[in-house]
Amino acid sequence: MNHRLHKLRSQFPHLGIDAFLVTNPPHLRYVSNFSGSSGIGFITKTLTVLITDGRYTTQARRQAKGWSVRIAPDSLFEELGKTNLLRKGLRIGFDGNVLPYSLCLSLKKRFPWVQFLSKIGSVERIAAVKEPTEVRKIRRAVAITDKVFDEILGVIRPGVTELDIAAEISYRHRKHGAEADAFESIVASGPRGALPHGHASSRKIRNREFVTLDFGCVYEGYYSDFTRTVSVGKPSQEWKSIYQIVLDAQRKAIDAAATGMAARDLDAVARNHIRKMGYDEYFNHSLGHGLGMQIHEPPRISTRSSARLQSGNVITIEPGIYIPHSGGVRIEDDVLVTNGSCEVLTTSEKELLIL
Repeated sequence: MNHRLHKLRSQFPHLGIDAFLVTNPPHLRYVSNFSGSSGIGFITKTLTVLITDGRYTTQARRQAKGWSVRIAPDSLFEELGKTNLLRKGLRIGFDGNVLPYSLCLSLKKRFPWVQFLSKIGSVERIAAVKEPTEVRKIRRAVAITDKVFDEILGVIRPGVTELDIAAEISYRHRKHGAEADAFESIVASGPRGALPHGHASSRKIRNREFVTLDFGCVYEGYYSDFTRTVSVGKPSQEWKSIYQIVLDAQRKAIDAAATGMAARDLDAVARNHIRKMGYDEYFNHSLGHGLGMQIHEPPRISTRSSARLQSGNVITIEPGIYIPHSGGVRIEDDVLVTNGSCEVLTTSEKELLIL
């Protein structure tokens, strides 16, 4: 973890800060290895202090090697005030996307002699480029999800509810070694496929309709994210054509992804193909996002992104077409950006599966 701290500290002069306050649990795990749900990290140029509560006394001291661990009897931030580290005029950076505004105001009121400065993305800039050990964990998370998809294909049939399938996904993720689902599984059948985030419902699957499955898992703190759309029975020719359009758009984007490419240009590769085929108005979200210790990380792969792909980024590529009151198709893979090209980590079949 020392090299991660070194990278964070190397930003201090540019950011105009003397210390950094880590409040987001995934960020804290990234820099300290502490995986508890309650904790803050205080990082100066020479010191690292982890403050948590009594539930995590043993865990914090075991996981956060090299950190000074303090156990707070009450408020974590009150305990920070007792450390005597908050000297007058200290400039403390924090992630303004994570720390609630009300808490920021409370800290400024409680410690008026120091400056709290919002420095968005300071940890995420480091975490966006994955180390080999991180890639191995993401590969394992992806492999578990691939295996679960293969197993649940036998569960999907007319009369089974979306909730039944979602329950099977969660059970099988844990059975194969995941510590949790990455998010609430999306199972959207028939006309509900038009909902990009159509969480599982009590609706029963019917013959001759598509089912979109979007799910992932967490393995040792790292995420997978996966989507496939399958057909229960023979689909109409129209929906077979729509499926092929999405698949072609996804493959074109994967083929184009490379180190140094502008994220907005990668989005355009898939979006332009869907536009050319006449379905542009039905692709209503970004092409993808970064993936790691959070389900959504930089870089964002969208028309409005200013990022460029870096070797070591793990991203999703997930175009879709959603037609209101009719249905939808989305196909998503997890992709490792490498020098000159990319590697698709997801191995599940992408040609249309008819169950």
